[in-house]
Amino acid sequence: MTSAPPSSASEPAIKPNWGDGGIEAFITLAESMVARTGPLIMSHFRGGLEIETKADLSPVTKADRQAEQCMRALIEEARPGDGIFGEELGQLRGDADFVWYLDPIDGTKSFVIGKPLFGTLIGLAWKGAPVLGVIDIPALGERWIGGAGRKTTFNGRQAQARACPELFRAWICATSPEMFEDGSLIDFKRLRVRCRQAVWGGDCYMYGLLANGTVDLVVEAGLAPYDFAALVPIVEGAGGVMSGWRGEALRLPGAHGSDGRVLAAGDKRVHQAALEILME
Repeated sequence: MTSAPPSSASEPAIKPNWGDGGIEAFITLAESMVARTGPLIMSHFRGGLEIETKADLSPVTKADRQAEQCMRALIEEARPGDGIFGEELGQLRGDADFVWYLDPIDGTKSFVIGKPLFGTLIGLAWKGAPVLGVIDIPALGERWIGGAGRKTTFNGRQAQARACPELFRAWICATSPEMFEDGSLIDFKRLRVRCRQAVWGGDCYMYGLLANGTVDLVVEAGLAPYDFAALVPIVEGAGGVMSGWRGEALRLPGAHGSDGRVLAAGDKRVHQAALEILME
């Protein structure tokens, strides 16, 4: 497998004020969160949980809420001045320089049917820019960690996206066609037919596979900040590119915002080619 050019993660454009402990202190905190929530979530997996339906018609369980409560408690203990934005329990101190974005179970639909491709997402933004991300897949024992100025790792080893200069060679992924609305599905189909193969399903797991060099494009819509905050540092730290559908940098509440449409690519050349089609 041919690798993409080396990542520029060692020279980040965004340089957060990490403090005395550096980025490693934040990574330690994030890993302590998934160390606690992983066993909690797995104690409910395939266990006949009651499934509730939220206002947006998406499913939720007590495992989602318990995991987020656990993560929030650890943040409050270690960094009480930081902001928090969680899928289940909302926002707190959103104007802080550092804001944590928490999705306790990304892929709840997979979780409730017993499919193991769900994950816990922990993202951290500094002044609106994603600077740290963790994807933890507790059912598989797999974990990606990415951060500004740091190479992405997969289970402790460096992850590297692969070279893919042309669309006709690209494997493209998305979670579901139902996420594309208001003409977005037409745009996606226009891109999909130019690619080698399309694969549906996977939620956050697809972005980890892109960082590992087995997927070339992930194209999605309707994502909330807690859905993509963790993904940007992981993709970029593996040498990939992640943006909105118009090539705009993905920023979070308190900066430029996002319309929820994302394009992740392992190679900047196929990213540019995909952008040109999406912008037609």
